[in-house]
Amino acid sequence: MPRAQVEEPFKINQKITAREVRLVGDNIEQGIYPIEQARRFAQEQNLDLVEISPTAVPPVCRVIDYSKFKYEQKKKTRELKAKQTKVVIKEIRFGPNTDDHDFAFKLKHAQEFLKEGAKIKAYVHFVGRSIVFKERGEILLLKFAQALEDLGKVEQLPKLEGKRMFLYLAPKVVAPAKPSKPAAPKESGKEASKEAKSAAAPADQAAE
Repeated sequence: MPRAQVEEPFKINQKITAREVRLVGDNIEQGIYPIEQARRFAQEQNLDLVEISPTAVPPVCRVIDYSKFKYEQKKKTRELKAKQTKVVIKEIRFGPNTDDHDFAFKLKHAQEFLKEGAKIKAYVHFVGRSIVFKERGEILLLKFAQALEDLGKVEQLPKLEGKRMFLYLAPKVVAPAKPSKPAAPKESGKEASKEAKSAAAPADQAAE
C-alpha cells in the first residue's frame, strides 16, 4: 500500500492560490505584491514563500526557510505541551453513615492526594431511603473539608445531584519560603578588646 501523503499545515510557493499577498519577512520591503512577484522574491533568496495568515485580506505571506520554520513550530508546540499540567482528580466515596475509622482512613488518603497536587471529588452516595439523611451527608462533607483546610481549598460546596452529594477540593499553592540572610559573625572577646584598646590609644595620646 502506498504511504499516505502528509498534508502540510501551510501553503507554500506554487500552492498559494491568492492573486496578491501581503509580504513580510527579512530583507523584504513589506507591502502588497502580485503572487508571481512574491514568489520571485523568495526564489532570489533561495527561500520559500509561506502563507502564514490565509484568512487575512489579502493573505499574509513570509519569505523564510520552510524546513526551519516547521522545526521551530514543532518545537514551540512541544514546549507548550510540556508546560501544560494535567489535572488529576481523585474520587473519595462516603456513605451517609460513615464511621470515624473509615472517615480517618479516607482523610489520610485525601491528604496524600492534595500533597501530590491532585484535586479531590468527594461525594456521599445515598442508597434507597438513605436520601432522607442528606443533611447528615452535607455535615460529613463539610467536616471533611474543614479537616483538609491546611492543604486544600473548597472549589464547590456540597451539592446534591441525583443520589450523590458532591464536594470539590483543590490543592493550595504554598509560596516558597524566602531564604533568611545569614547573621554577621560575632567578634570574639579578644578581637573586641584589641579594637577597643586601639580606639582608646589616640585619645590617651591627645590627653598627654
